[in-house]
Amino acid sequence: MLTGDSTEVERLQDALGYRFRDPGLLKRCLTHVSCGGGMDAHNESLEFLGDAVLGLAISDLLMRRFPERSEGDLSRMRASLVNRRVLADKARFLRIGEVLRVGKGEERTGGRHKESILAASFEALLGGIYWEAGYEAVRPVVESHFIGDLEHGGLGLDDYKTRLQEVSQRLYRVPPTYRLVRESGPSHDRYFETEIRVGGHLVGQGEGRSKKQSEQEAARRALEMLQGQGQQ
Repeated sequence: MLTGDSTEVERLQDALGYRFRDPGLLKRCLTHVSCGGGMDAHNESLEFLGDAVLGLAISDLLMRRFPERSEGDLSRMRASLVNRRVLADKARFLRIGEVLRVGKGEERTGGRHKESILAASFEALLGGIYWEAGYEAVRPVVESHFIGDLEHGGLGLDDYKTRLQEVSQRLYRVPPTYRLVRESGPSHDRYFETEIRVGGHLVGQGEGRSKKQSEQEAARRALEMLQGQGQQ
């Protein structure tokens, strides 16, 4: 039996957006390795599978939503979505801890609420869906739980502006200033150009489909210029 009654298990599947055909597989997805048994009794290998499936699904979704992004940007965006903190938050939203099976030791130390265990259990559920029904079944589940995150186009890219801020303060004792120099295109397909100045000197220009994207691109180019001058 899973921890919690059948109502809680049904609630979890409804919230997840997928109903397991095999109750035994669902039980395995929600059984932590601390419960003991062979590899087919707990979720460790399903977590491994789910990690890979999640990475593929997020990469797929990011490439389709942001086709103009570079490989480096997409990698940073993916990393910001699949880290342990984010996955644990997804697990908390689903209230996985309420139906999770953990060993007595983990139970005593609050294991069902630990970030690492929650994140792993979320990945195991995705691995279980893939194992039972394939990629076409797991992709929409991933999309439904990350759609809000994907709407934030600056995911994982704040490092450019943050890094430039640090470099500018260190070298010039002043922060960089951003100015939108051009905005064009129809309302449904806007195009923005931004320039950055430090102490009155132009250090970078960038373009993008949003103001934030153009600022990030300008910051990236400014950092490249400063690096080329040996100033980073």
